[in-house]
Amino acid sequence: MAIKDKIKKLADKYTKTLHSQIAQRKKEMKDDDTSHYLIYRVLGISNEEGQLIDEYQNTGRFLYKYAGSFLEEATTLCFTEVYPEGCKTKIPNTLGQKPKTFEIDFLNGTDAIEIKWRDATTDGDHITKEHTRVKVITGAGFTPIRVMFYYPQRAQAIKIQETLETLYSGVNGEYYAGDYAWEFVKRYTGIDLKQVLEEIAYERTASNND
Repeated sequence: MAIKDKIKKLADKYTKTLHSQIAQRKKEMKDDDTSHYLIYRVLGISNEEGQLIDEYQNTGRFLYKYAGSFLEEATTLCFTEVYPEGCKTKIPNTLGQKPKTFEIDFLNGTDAIEIKWRDATTDGDHITKEHTRVKVITGAGFTPIRVMFYYPQRAQAIKIQETLETLYSGVNGEYYAGDYAWEFVKRYTGIDLKQVLEEIAYERTASNND
């Protein structure tokens, strides 16, 4: 099966699950307590607007979760297509007790690749954990490679990513974000993942408009 067909099949699975989860949540929300709409009204938001906001907030959480998981799994498909010996693996934390292990999304030889669709964290502890993670991976003889497709929007989150980029550089690791992430996947696998996704998106949008 061609890689595009594999990714389309994966997208079909995620689409089905996403819409099922959204439908189930909307059904559950019909029985939700809406007494908090009082505060919405105090702040100038009508009951109807409040209902829509709550509905989209819940839908958004599902969409964000499944969008991220889909892109990360689709990227892994590209890696395994070319490097079938590569795999997800865990290594022990040799520098502390929490967490006990660190997961490597795709280990190919000495390349320890972390795949993220987006990282919008503003938690300072995140840097400490990542610092430990990168040192553990390096100490195990691997090269940490971070691939993040979408850069965060907020200043504090951007600052954390800049710190992480410096951290990776300091241990001779590799950090790719935004366009550089798509380019890395294409260069590493020979598969233009972004082009594949754009084709699938176009086909589905055209089909929906028919």
